[in-house]
Amino acid sequence: MDNFHYICSDLLTLEKLEEIRSHHLPLALSEEAKVNIQKCREYLDAKIASTEKPIYGINTGFGSLCKVRISEENLSQLQENLVKSHACGTGDLVPQEIVKLMLLLKIQSLSYGHSGVQLKTVERLIAFYNQDVIPVLFSLGSLGASGDLAPLAHMALPLLGEGEVYFEGERVWAKEVLVRFGWEPIVLQSKEGLALLNGTQFMSAYGAHILIKSIKYSYLADLIATISLEAFDGLQEPFNELIHYIRPHKGQIVTANRVNEFLEGSEIIAQPKLHVQDPYSFRCIPQVHGATKDVIDYVRKVFKIEVNSVTDNPNIFIESDQILSGGNFHGQPLAMSMDFLAIALAELGSISERRTYQLVSGLRNLPAFLVDNPGLNSGFMIPQYTAASIVSQNKQLATPASVDSIVSSNGQEDHVSMGANAATKALRVMDNIERILAIELMNASQAIEFRRPLMSSDFIEMFLKSYREVVPLVKQDRILHYDIEQSVAFLNSFQIDELDY
Repeated sequence: MDNFHYICSDLLTLEKLEEIRSHHLPLALSEEAKVNIQKCREYLDAKIASTEKPIYGINTGFGSLCKVRISEENLSQLQENLVKSHACGTGDLVPQEIVKLMLLLKIQSLSYGHSGVQLKTVERLIAFYNQDVIPVLFSLGSLGASGDLAPLAHMALPLLGEGEVYFEGERVWAKEVLVRFGWEPIVLQSKEGLALLNGTQFMSAYGAHILIKSIKYSYLADLIATISLEAFDGLQEPFNELIHYIRPHKGQIVTANRVNEFLEGSEIIAQPKLHVQDPYSFRCIPQVHGATKDVIDYVRKVFKIEVNSVTDNPNIFIESDQILSGGNFHGQPLAMSMDFLAIALAELGSISERRTYQLVSGLRNLPAFLVDNPGLNSGFMIPQYTAASIVSQNKQLATPASVDSIVSSNGQEDHVSMGANAATKALRVMDNIERILAIELMNASQAIEFRRPLMSSDFIEMFLKSYREVVPLVKQDRILHYDIEQSVAFLNSFQIDELDY
């Protein structure tokens, strides 16, 4: 039983989420979570039976239809209709690993006992997670307020035996999988559809996924930048700790210390230099990379709160005997954080491309475009174009989504966060950073060969040796598309020990 992750027993952290994902830990409800869910459901049933008072989303319509009273015999139909009518997502498919993370985060939120769902509903979501029954979701449709309604509706459809799922490598109808496992469709009770659809799990799952990757690529950006520094015959002086302790931003100090650790024992960095300064893309690595680290740290704190929160509506408070309608589904904290993170990641790509540009420019005894016999060979001329193109796209993607809003539901929902758009474009920025850094690594690993027979540090030489097993040295022109793809795959396969920037 120790191989389970027990819902509601501990706070979710990025480390815990990554542990659950990487070790494929099945989920189980803690006894506390079971009691929370059952007590809340019993309270809600008793409250409905004892009051004639309209309660939003429980015996009323939704959104601007909140004044329409629904009879008791139609409460289940109301919830089923809600799920079906809101399942109108479109666009690209959401990656399955993000959908699975959404399932986990929705289960976590429902387990606190403020949502009024049936225990068997949560147990079915856990069964989906544990059996890798992954709902098919679409990336477009959420305004990031009232919760991520459209994607969460698609996630809830299989509970009813509706919609599509991924199962055993195929995309199939959910009802077929329910038959396979002998599961009856869930008959939703009052409030359940709203509890499933209201929430920020689409934004939260994207954010957690991007954060985990951003911490890894922050580390890789430091490492690849250090290789570029060596290849450019750069100076170590800008990384002296004395400089950074008089401007003690945490990320800046961490970056400078890390670069110094990477350089320990290097012959290249220790050789006499003819120049006294490097361009900013080398000299200011601690300041630029460090600022990104500090943004990651801030966004991480926001998401730690979010993934351990209740974000549906209305919320049920048994001890105070209240059912309160509020706005915890509004994604503004996440929208602004995702915009901030996209900007920070875009800057990692921007300065990376500038280092690539310097390396191919024929400076400091490096051949033009890092290849013998330039002219006959174009060498690394065009990968820099590719990196520049991607950097430019990232600038466009870094335009904030959270400053936008649009009126919906006949004016009832008159301000929305656009957090879902912020999340999906932040993932695109993250994916682009992989490619930009892969291109810098291609250039830096090629350029450093022109510093031989001098050697870099043991760690960097070991890293480059592993890379060369995947991407050989370029001696004459070849199709570099494949080198870029293999470089991306190499970086994706790289593992870091801890999720600490």
